[in-house]
Amino acid sequence: MKKLILLPILLVAMIAAAQDDAEITVCHTPATEQFAMLSLEDGFYEKHDLPADYIHESKSGKMISFPVENGEDGKAFELKASSNSNSYLFVIHEWWGLNEHIKKEAERFYNEIGNVNVLALDLYDGKVATTREDAGKYMRGAQTARLESIIRGAVAYAGENARIATIGWCFGGGWSLQSALLSGEQSIGCVIYYGMPEKDVEKLKTLNSDVLGIFAAQEQWINPQVVKEFEENMEKAGKSVTVHSFEANHGFANPSSQRYNEEAAQEANQLSLDYLKQKFQH
Repeated sequence: MKKLILLPILLVAMIAAAQDDAEITVCHTPATEQFAMLSLEDGFYEKHDLPADYIHESKSGKMISFPVENGEDGKAFELKASSNSNSYLFVIHEWWGLNEHIKKEAERFYNEIGNVNVLALDLYDGKVATTREDAGKYMRGAQTARLESIIRGAVAYAGENARIATIGWCFGGGWSLQSALLSGEQSIGCVIYYGMPEKDVEKLKTLNSDVLGIFAAQEQWINPQVVKEFEENMEKAGKSVTVHSFEANHGFANPSSQRYNEEAAQEANQLSLDYLKQKFQH
């Protein structure tokens, strides 16, 4: 009789556990799901140094909100072009969220490119991690449907005549490519910094732009094999990708990280700037 009583209790516990797991492994596109789940692997946390304390005092930027279909408004740190311009750069944050360091990077690109609108998108809806544990939780819990809605909302905010390039690091590197895909014919360029590439060749066929890939040859996860597969998939899709692999580790371009590699970061930054300037000139 006790076994019969315990069985329903066990089933309820198993269902509850499955629901808890579902909250962690919510629906992602295959490529972004793979990157999100990396946070559960040994050593992944240790490859991400805690961001240094920093408060960004902007001369030109401010937080804005914009309508998002079927959900609450999206948010972004916006820097408007000095004169009327249809050029937009979408900046996508790392797994920490839209923190002060990303705002600083967004403003740096704004100043160096010249006369471009910059939107540093907030894909975490205001959540910013200060611990690795929270960063992993936020990344795993980011629902693809919501993230795609935010990006579509940003494209709509930019307007139907906007020419959109994207750039992102780590988590944001993968979402830079997804943003380019979601921008459709308005996409003019895409920069990926050590993010998970899209592996679906049929999806890659819909890209309107080429891609600049910045990768770390010493990385364990987005390793040379993953990068090679991406190059092969882009070739199958009939799309162009230029890859630069640096003898450095994941996060090498982040100046707030102890893994910052100044020489590699400066070279990668110049490649990115030259690429973006060339795209916005046309």
